[in-house]
Amino acid sequence: MNERSIATVSLSGALDEKLRAIASAGFDGVEIFENDLLSFGSGPRDIAKLCGDLNLKISAFQPFRDFEGMPEPQRARNFARAERKFDLMQELGTDLLLICSNVSPASLGGIDRAADDFRELGDRAARRSLRVGYEALAWGRHVNDYRDAWEIVRRADHHAIGIILDSFHALAPGFPTRAMASIPGDKIFLVQLADAPKLELDILSWSRHFRSFPGQGDLPVGEFMAAIAATGYAGPLSLEIFNDQFRAGSATQTALDGLRSLILLEDQLAPDWPNFATEPLAPKAKSRGTGFIEFAVNETKAGELGRLFAQLGFRKSGAHRSKAVERWSQGDVELVINSETDGFAHSHYVTHGPGVCAIALDVDNAGLAMQRAETLKARTFYQPVGPGELEIPAIHGVGGSLLYFLDQAGRNWDTDFEPVPSNASGDALLAVDHIAQSMPYDEMLSWLLFYTGILDLKRLPQMEISDPRGLVQSQAIVNADQSLRFVLNGSSANRTLPARFISEFFGSGVQHVAFSCRDIFATVAQMRKRGADFLDIPANYYDDIEAKYDLAPELMAQLRTNHILYDREGDGEFFQVYTHIFDERFFFEIVERRDYQGFGAANAGIRLAAQAREVRPASMPRA
Repeated sequence: MNERSIATVSLSGALDEKLRAIASAGFDGVEIFENDLLSFGSGPRDIAKLCGDLNLKISAFQPFRDFEGMPEPQRARNFARAERKFDLMQELGTDLLLICSNVSPASLGGIDRAADDFRELGDRAARRSLRVGYEALAWGRHVNDYRDAWEIVRRADHHAIGIILDSFHALAPGFPTRAMASIPGDKIFLVQLADAPKLELDILSWSRHFRSFPGQGDLPVGEFMAAIAATGYAGPLSLEIFNDQFRAGSATQTALDGLRSLILLEDQLAPDWPNFATEPLAPKAKSRGTGFIEFAVNETKAGELGRLFAQLGFRKSGAHRSKAVERWSQGDVELVINSETDGFAHSHYVTHGPGVCAIALDVDNAGLAMQRAETLKARTFYQPVGPGELEIPAIHGVGGSLLYFLDQAGRNWDTDFEPVPSNASGDALLAVDHIAQSMPYDEMLSWLLFYTGILDLKRLPQMEISDPRGLVQSQAIVNADQSLRFVLNGSSANRTLPARFISEFFGSGVQHVAFSCRDIFATVAQMRKRGADFLDIPANYYDDIEAKYDLAPELMAQLRTNHILYDREGDGEFFQVYTHIFDERFFFEIVERRDYQGFGAANAGIRLAAQAREVRPASMPRA
């Protein structure tokens, strides 16, 4: 297995914080970024000792800038600078210096000139048993293509001079990767990995602010690694990420995400490239939808939430044999109200207030799902169970909530619940259509990797939604048959509805749950008879819909009367209606899909504006 490494520039915090986070995540090595060392209060020997105590190998020291092709006297000064960096490297205990291609306006072109400089530097490095790796920056003045960098290394023809290949610098400009396969593996001194979303930006800005871990972006990192594998390279795989979100977030979480991305990449490569083989991951369990959703509330809110469930057509179908926990059912939807005064649900309620504390996912093999999650460093959850109670495997998910894995063995409700007779006959709702979770914007990439790494989910294109008080980024992830859909919402503006949910819910969590039905007009009519009321949508919206789609007058009248929103994609149609927000925390959505795959993004701004008119102003204290 290749050594797993990460550059300290990828994380937030002081150098010692970064190193501890990197070691805690499980990395083998680290690239020390020069600015991290320069701003740290202790010397290189202290850093070396800390890395030794943490069992971290220093894979490289970087970057050394603007070296090759300089005129005198800058050339002589560069060699003197290099000697000082060699001194520092020996104190650190690393043997590799990364030199990136020159960007100075004073630099002179010429492959042979650059090769001569590296040959002389190689002699100096070799006398100290050190090595120098050369990396082509995509914005280098004369060398911006790894193929030119390799030609310089090849002509330098020195055992202490090699090439460093970076996936971003190769893939972002669109350079072909097949030429990498011809580079001898022993002349590749380091492989750096980064992904990135597709953006219309200059490469320097793109690189400095929007790199991400493999699997979080759109670059063909697998194609890059296929070329690397063909060389026989057996050195470190090192993550080098420049990302504003990561630098503002938790170093511990970022490091964990980084290791998770490498494990997933290695597993992806292992069948075809044994050189990257690692302990195999358990295959992704097949997901089959939502098993149940559990709400943590107090006794008073339990009654209010139960009344809302009844208005939506749910029937109370079970009471826990020993706890203050109720089961509510309709179609394939199972909801749980937990008002216990101890245990996990209670602690979640105390921390977050009323809301979803757990989601159970229906999978074909809960054991495999749990095994994969544990290998990917998910935080497992265990809680003592009472006599006769089912023990359902679980991990911690968004906002510290639980994610249960439920297969056929765990679906026997009668084990924990006494059936409750009911005359209720609501059967309009079919299943959980999707679950929307709000989180800080800088956590979205982390949870995207979490879900798509552990579960059989793929990401859809990210959407940008206009809230009356800022922009909201929305990322949907779905399984193959769309029986399981999550929508991750994040906003860097602190007054949007998702941002206010986070501040008032004291963290990330489920902000709304959508249920599917066959006939939304009949369903809403039944719910209204039971006392349900829905979010008020302005008449201006319906005037626009009528002009845009030329819908029949009868249909328009039904939409207006019932506050139902409408969208169309090709021949597909989508109908959606929202409840009022429960206790200023969460709400429910009812949808009908007619050959429609999206989530009504065109209506999201209308819904957010309508909800903004209803919620308590942010400056007003809670009663």
